[in-house]
Amino acid sequence: MDYKNAGVDIEAGYRSVELMKRHVQETMRKEALTGLGGFSGAFSMERFKTMEKPTLISGTDGVGTKLKLAFVLDRHDTIGIDCVAMCVNDIACAGGEPLFFLDYIACGKNYPEKIASIVSGVAEGCKQANAALIGGETAEHPGLMPEEEYDLAGFAVGIVDEKDIITGSDVREGDVLIGMASSGVHSNGFSLIRKAFPMEKEALLTYHEGLGTTLGEALLAPTRIYVKALRQIKEAGIRVKACSHITGGGFYENVPRMLPEGRHAAIEKNSYPVPPVFAMIQKDGQVEEKMMYNTYNMGLGMVIAVAKEDADASVLAIREAGETPYIVGTIRNGEKGVTLC
Repeated sequence: MDYKNAGVDIEAGYRSVELMKRHVQETMRKEALTGLGGFSGAFSMERFKTMEKPTLISGTDGVGTKLKLAFVLDRHDTIGIDCVAMCVNDIACAGGEPLFFLDYIACGKNYPEKIASIVSGVAEGCKQANAALIGGETAEHPGLMPEEEYDLAGFAVGIVDEKDIITGSDVREGDVLIGMASSGVHSNGFSLIRKAFPMEKEALLTYHEGLGTTLGEALLAPTRIYVKALRQIKEAGIRVKACSHITGGGFYENVPRMLPEGRHAAIEKNSYPVPPVFAMIQKDGQVEEKMMYNTYNMGLGMVIAVAKEDADASVLAIREAGETPYIVGTIRNGEKGVTLC
């Protein structure tokens, strides 16, 4: 008896590392001091000593049951972008600059090419966020997970000068709400989606005129990464007063999190286009409209609040970063919360 006969292939692990090295190397920043294969990752903080009060910000998340679509379609090269996005968008939401990322892949069986494909997506997400992929772990769990399945989670660290942390404390009546378009469902609400649509290859590969693509492609579209857009706004000299990453819980849970007591967000549902995939989910899943807005991003992956006089410049900065902005509402005085009108 040896480890391979027990279900863990060490040689496959070595091959996975070799296959992913090229992808990982493409994410390196000059502050990264170690390469892939060590026991830990090192990152220099020398460049940030000029900040008055350098403050670390961290985020961790996974991809959730969106992975089921990847399994059915045998498509693994974009799911890593979702994992990175879920972590770095939260860091950017607080005003931080993502610095580095680590991933964790647990699998029933290590198929080196599949692991490398997953990591290629992680690396692509890191490049979009300008974060170094400085480490990670791939663990085989024979007998605990089906051989063809895996789980993916990640952890990111960013930095911000304490005075630049976005807290929402200075949000005022009359401030403007700007939304940034999502790519679709992103990485939340897939347990409901798997009830609305059959999770079978034939159904997911069916082309839908209204979507302009197959259902599977529409649902697997990777989460947008908004790091560059928020950095562009900051570099334009604009103060983002509050920021909300619209993830699980949709508008009703996430928008109030960016508000102080006594401030209320009013968002106009008709101020931006809702991607057609959400209408399909609502119809096929027989989901009430309020539940849709309480579960999904409904076309807006990030919402920020800025002073009225900064709205036009913010929209321009977001466009220059390659994202699509919409002025979607305003801040009012009132009970902390959100109204969709």
